[in-house]
Amino acid sequence: MEKIKGIRAMSENPHLNLYELKAVNKKGREFPYYLASRGKREDELKLRTRINRPDGVVIFGVKRGNTPAQDRVVLVRQYRYTIDDYIYELPAGLVEEGEDYHLAAVREMKEETGLTLHPLTVEERYERPFFTTIGMTDESCAAVYGYVEGTICDSFQEDSEEIEVVLADRKEAARILQEENAAIMCAYHLMHFLHDEDVFDFLRQV
Repeated sequence: MEKIKGIRAMSENPHLNLYELKAVNKKGREFPYYLASRGKREDELKLRTRINRPDGVVIFGVKRGNTPAQDRVVLVRQYRYTIDDYIYELPAGLVEEGEDYHLAAVREMKEETGLTLHPLTVEERYERPFFTTIGMTDESCAAVYGYVEGTICDSFQEDSEEIEVVLADRKEAARILQEENAAIMCAYHLMHFLHDEDVFDFLRQV
């Protein structure tokens, strides 16, 4: 049975658009279903292309300490209009058309934090794009892991960004998980950080 009988674009924005689907439920009844997408046209929606190209990249960057116990994770504490509050996130951003997402990660890390990212080579299953909030959007993000170096600065941030860069040790990571707003990708990776003596040990486990 056909599940989608029509698509209507409801906005024309540069980075995010709303579409109304004429959907059909399991009993054959039609109903409207709303989808937010990075796609600017119907033919760019993933339900049309069937290609899961990453719209964005999420970066798990670590600044080395003298010992693994002294490693710190790069976080951004950022104001978000959607909750009218600050939230802890991993550095992240959109992948430009035709851009390799590893290079996008290097660019976004520099823009948001001033730090230079050196990506690790990991198995595809750990970094390939996965969907974010599939009930509302077809957006997917790839993950990039690596070590960072350099000095934190805000010279490359956009005027619309209100970002504080945080280098979190394990004590601070535990506090954030207990007390603060945190994006789910950030929270999951902080859990790994707290559990594993070697911060990237989970990437080497079968």
